[in-house]
Amino acid sequence: MSKTSLLRRILSAIWGVITRIRLALSNILFLVMIAFVYFVYIAGESEPVPEKAALLLNMSGTVVDQKSAVNPLQALISEQFPTDHEVLLRDVIDAIDYAAEDPAINSLVMELGSLMYVGISKTQEIIPALQRFRESGKPIVAVGDYFTQDQYLLASHADTVISHPMGGVVLEGFSSYRNYFRDALEKISVNVHVFRAGDHKSAVEPFIRDDMSPGEKVQTSLWLENLWGQYTSTVEVQRALEPGAVNDYVNNFTRRLESQGGDSAQAAIEAGLVDMLLSRNDSNDFLVELVGATNEDGLYEAVVFERYVARKRPRQFGAQRGDRIAVVTAEGEILPGDQPPGTIGGDSLARLIRGAVEADGVKALVLRVNSGGGSMFASEIIRQQVLHARDMGVPVVVSMGSVAASGGYYIAAEADEIWVTPSTITGSIGVFAAFPTFEELLDRVGIYTDGVGTTALAGSLRADRPLNPDVVAALHSGVEFAYVSFLQIVAQGRDMTVAEVDPLAGGRVWSATDALESGLVDNVGTLADAVSAAAGLAGIEDYKVDYVELPLSPRDMLLKQLANRVGSLNLWTESTASTALNGLLAPVKAAAQELAILQDPGHLYLRCVSCSIAR
Repeated sequence: MSKTSLLRRILSAIWGVITRIRLALSNILFLVMIAFVYFVYIAGESEPVPEKAALLLNMSGTVVDQKSAVNPLQALISEQFPTDHEVLLRDVIDAIDYAAEDPAINSLVMELGSLMYVGISKTQEIIPALQRFRESGKPIVAVGDYFTQDQYLLASHADTVISHPMGGVVLEGFSSYRNYFRDALEKISVNVHVFRAGDHKSAVEPFIRDDMSPGEKVQTSLWLENLWGQYTSTVEVQRALEPGAVNDYVNNFTRRLESQGGDSAQAAIEAGLVDMLLSRNDSNDFLVELVGATNEDGLYEAVVFERYVARKRPRQFGAQRGDRIAVVTAEGEILPGDQPPGTIGGDSLARLIRGAVEADGVKALVLRVNSGGGSMFASEIIRQQVLHARDMGVPVVVSMGSVAASGGYYIAAEADEIWVTPSTITGSIGVFAAFPTFEELLDRVGIYTDGVGTTALAGSLRADRPLNPDVVAALHSGVEFAYVSFLQIVAQGRDMTVAEVDPLAGGRVWSATDALESGLVDNVGTLADAVSAAAGLAGIEDYKVDYVELPLSPRDMLLKQLANRVGSLNLWTESTASTALNGLLAPVKAAAQELAILQDPGHLYLRCVSCSIAR
């Protein structure tokens, strides 16, 4: 038998090495995957709650009804800021309710320094949970350096409010200011052709004016005063202050500050807004005594609410059985087609609604709306699915969040019942069309458009050509038709005549109180109240609530869970400079977004621009 050649032995040895390396890499990759899945689904969630601990409500970023789409891997490897984080309102409320019944949780601590925005409407939905927690006999403490106006409304519901000696409470009132682009658009030779139906349809004003119209100032002032009245009365009741005390604090802040030698924290104490001034070490000592336990770092023992609710909330596996109420969230701008979470896609939301109401066991649908509107075409696609649900005998109840106006009201108008929070902004029943053209800008740089077409309208909707007069007439006619259709839809949905709806329309924006009095909505309450109402309409008492989302692939589910886990770790890198820069660039971003959302195929829009303050 001949010996194996030297070359073959060398190649065989090389191949053996490659095989061993490949197997080693495969094993390493497998172990990394196991570790990854453990981190995402298991790590930290099986840790028991300490025998004595506070629930730490340390919300970061913005509180929302639905989280926006995020790239999980980017969230994992990129620098994180509190401004980027989103917290589900449902997680906050559920965590508080679980903690109220948990014997291991003996108190609740709110650290709100990283909370960028929650809004008065969502705060009003959190407040009942705080009241239930307090009724369980457990104290609530709010701890902060400077409390912003948004943070303080939540903090005022604590039994004890603690500020840093160099801190204070910053209140200023509500306002609605936005940028106007008429002059800027003229300077860069961009023509935005707008057509509107409704005397108070102010969504087009940024394109055609350099200031807010007098009529819009009157309308906006009405609902702003309503919101501010709710804010001040809530704080004054919670802090046992005289009526008017909050306005006095704001309007005479300079005098108060001067009387305290410039000490804003002492001014807050003197005004009754804060109970104690403690340094961070002293604050920790106070909380250690309150909680009765410390962690290994000597800090008061606490469990972070996001990880706590993930542990306490029952996991859902497989198909749900029994009677269910499906809750579908519509949050953000309404745009055509499929859109990611945090934006309302006409097709994607319609498909979600249809799938929810056709699922076995679903007896009613609650549509949670938090939107200032957008595309009329996309809104109509969604409305048709609401009607389809009702045609199937499934009751539909709308729960309006901070704002459900214009397109947000359009998709809600024909529900069986409409619920609002006390500070919901709604209405804005009006239509406008917008079509930008850039022919003058191109002319300035020596670019010209010319050619031929087979008809008078061929090529008339090119953005590099002047708007055809026939198209102008057609858009005027289309806007009027769309407006009349909107009035008829509201009249039919609210069991009113068009003549009764007309004074409520015209683009007017209404507070929850005024909308209730005028018949545009039915009841005031939280999302939970709307769910109970839906169950009543369906005639069921024993049911589960199913929060319906677009179906995800196993890969997407894994990545979404990873994004949630990264967020729950609060891996924020504070950057004052980046936050300030974001604030400075906000007007530029807003201007770009105004043009970017003009995506309706018929160029017809149902939007409330001024309602953004309430989101």
